[in-house]
Amino acid sequence: MAAPATAPPPPSNLRRIVAASLVGTTVEWYDFFLYGSAAALVFNKLFFPDSDPLVGTLLSFLTYAVGFAARPVGALVFGHYGDRLGRKKLLVLSLLMMGGATFAIGLLPTHATIGSAAPVLLTVLRLVQGFALGGEWGGAVLLVSEHGDAERRGFWASWPQTGAPAGQLLATGVLSALTALMSDSAFGAWGWRIPFLLSGVLVILGLWIRLSVDESPVFKAALAQAEQRKAADAQAEKMPLVAVLRHHWRDVLIAMGARMAENISYYVITAFILVYATTSAELSKQTALNAVLIASAVHFAVIPLWGALSDRVGRRPVYLVGAIGVALWMFPFFALIDTSSFGSLLLAVTVGLIFHGAMYAPQAAFFAEMFATRMRYSGASIGAQFSSVAAGAPAPLIATALLADFGSSTPISLYVIAAALVTVLAIVCAKETRSRDLADIEPDAGRQSADAATPPVDARSV
Repeated sequence: MAAPATAPPPPSNLRRIVAASLVGTTVEWYDFFLYGSAAALVFNKLFFPDSDPLVGTLLSFLTYAVGFAARPVGALVFGHYGDRLGRKKLLVLSLLMMGGATFAIGLLPTHATIGSAAPVLLTVLRLVQGFALGGEWGGAVLLVSEHGDAERRGFWASWPQTGAPAGQLLATGVLSALTALMSDSAFGAWGWRIPFLLSGVLVILGLWIRLSVDESPVFKAALAQAEQRKAADAQAEKMPLVAVLRHHWRDVLIAMGARMAENISYYVITAFILVYATTSAELSKQTALNAVLIASAVHFAVIPLWGALSDRVGRRPVYLVGAIGVALWMFPFFALIDTSSFGSLLLAVTVGLIFHGAMYAPQAAFFAEMFATRMRYSGASIGAQFSSVAAGAPAPLIATALLADFGSSTPISLYVIAAALVTVLAIVCAKETRSRDLADIEPDAGRQSADAATPPVDARSV
């Protein structure tokens, strides 16, 4: 393995960077997942009351999917300016946008108050959420990756990834506590607003921590080199999007394929499960929420472990364990839930999320190591977020429709297995990246073997 050239920062500084990324991503995912849980539990009645229960759930998940449609747009906009202006500024903006939209949902009148305008406004706010999240992920993982110790990049970069289960844990925990303490009528009338309004407090906390960190040193060095080049030859840089599609199109396709199983399995396991457990398995909402809550805590704990393992054996082997594991687990997953036992439900969700963590943990470092610095925000964000439109966005919707049409979990299992096959193919086609120094990645590095030791490159290549 090539010796990394990037010197590790002081441990205290790195921990502050990790904390800033983790708190911000936790808040953003809390906001995003809160909507998904509410879509499964109450939005069908509050915003689509004229539909039968299952159709109302489908319409509710449709507004849920709209948020994913906005994520690629957010990836393009935030990626462009993140590669031009820096990671930190865009991360602050994304946090403000996400928190503001979530807080506004908590104040939104329902269909009973303003009629059809209610679902329209809900959809607009969901679009803002998706736009913000599309820009959040790339910046958060890059801020850590570009600050971090190169030899342990997989471990450190996996911590912002724990923001997803942490946000899920927080969102599910708040909803679980409210449904346990309140009657169904009180929760449906006003209790559902509390977790959305709580987002305002979380955003203030996230901003306080995020504003305390410095910009990525790798980005600052690349920016300075770009300014020197521009002064020397008077040639303007190409737009990051153009540069990504020219030099890293293969890496973008690999990233998109890699996310298929990761994204689809996650939303089936954590969002659709609330529908399946309460309808087909006839379990209570509280039981389903508690299972997701406990499993999310385990998910949070195993992600850094998978990230550390990827530093030892590589990103690809760990990712493949997750993709193959999810595929093999799908039929047992639904069989366990069908027993209508809380213990079996908990086992099903927990094992599923452990396999998911094997994909999600190395993803941050893996995607960051694919792209050159001045197009890394755009490349990582585009690869990650464009796939979400075809993967995570319709996953609960497709799963619910399959359940409605066939009355069986078998088509849903086959759906996830098909996604896993796409991911396995993408990872097999990818190069191993753990030996790369982020400061020395050339624009065409995606075509080079990352396992070979490479001499230092000209600074102009970044």
